[in-house]
Amino acid sequence: SGIKVKSDNDIVNILLIGNDRRDEKYYSNKRGLTDVIIIATMDRKHGTLKLSSVMRDLRVYVPASGSYEKINAATNHEGEVKSLYKTIAHNFNIKLDGYVQVDFEAFKEVVNAVGGVEVELTDTEARYLSITNYIQKKKNRRGLKAGKQVLNGDQALGYCRIRKGIDMIGEPVVTASGLIDDYGRTWRQRAVLSSAFGKLKTMPLAKWYDIADKVLGYVATDLDNDQILKYMKDVATMGTTDICQLQIPQNPYFRIAPKGEFGSSEYIVPTNGVSGEPDIEKNKEVLEQFIFEYDGQGEFIFKEPKES
Repeated sequence: SGIKVKSDNDIVNILLIGNDRRDEKYYSNKRGLTDVIIIATMDRKHGTLKLSSVMRDLRVYVPASGSYEKINAATNHEGEVKSLYKTIAHNFNIKLDGYVQVDFEAFKEVVNAVGGVEVELTDTEARYLSITNYIQKKKNRRGLKAGKQVLNGDQALGYCRIRKGIDMIGEPVVTASGLIDDYGRTWRQRAVLSSAFGKLKTMPLAKWYDIADKVLGYVATDLDNDQILKYMKDVATMGTTDICQLQIPQNPYFRIAPKGEFGSSEYIVPTNGVSGEPDIEKNKEVLEQFIFEYDGQGEFIFKEPKES
């Protein structure tokens, strides 16, 4: 499409998409919204694995519509996933090497296939999950408590869905890392992916292939079998069990636009960190540095580019 993107033969970027498509008794959304947008990076140059969450309410330019919208609306236009590819390319200059998309049912199948995921629930998370329908089966809402525990697919899905919430005694629902609202939700999503990967790393590569064979029928992807097998082998032989994490936008390069400024809902507006004017450049530089330059050693700290 004539969009200039940055790439590296030693760095593979796979777009992970979580779609909330489902057909339930009191709610039907057969097309769904891409509420989970994560770039998973296999950095063979530095021997690191990385997850970069892009907040769903981020206001960006969507080439397919020729206007500014929330990034999770990109798939509502012609091309759907291709439209999201172009949106990420246009705003962040990142080349994507493939995508994997799951809906609710596929997500549960993947988590169950690895034997569940271990996460640490806070008091507020445990109480909230026990009283809402985020966990679809009532029997799976019982017995949740604060502390580390293994969640099955249904429970892990509910955990990842928590966004804005107040528990039964009026406290905001907070993660083990101290985050709330959508910032907490994207952190939970990355925590579940990291936990699932930690489980896989204890298994022989042959078991990875067995699990892939079991779950690939539930996911949508533009990767072929040879690519999938090669990437799995590359990851398995990297030797790392840690996954570095990032969230876009990053502090202080954004602000919250209240309802009425750009439409009937709140937006997360990328800025240059100085004025409140919309500006994607700083977050573009943050994401580029994290994906292509960060070696995984110590905390990632964005370095302001020197002016020429």
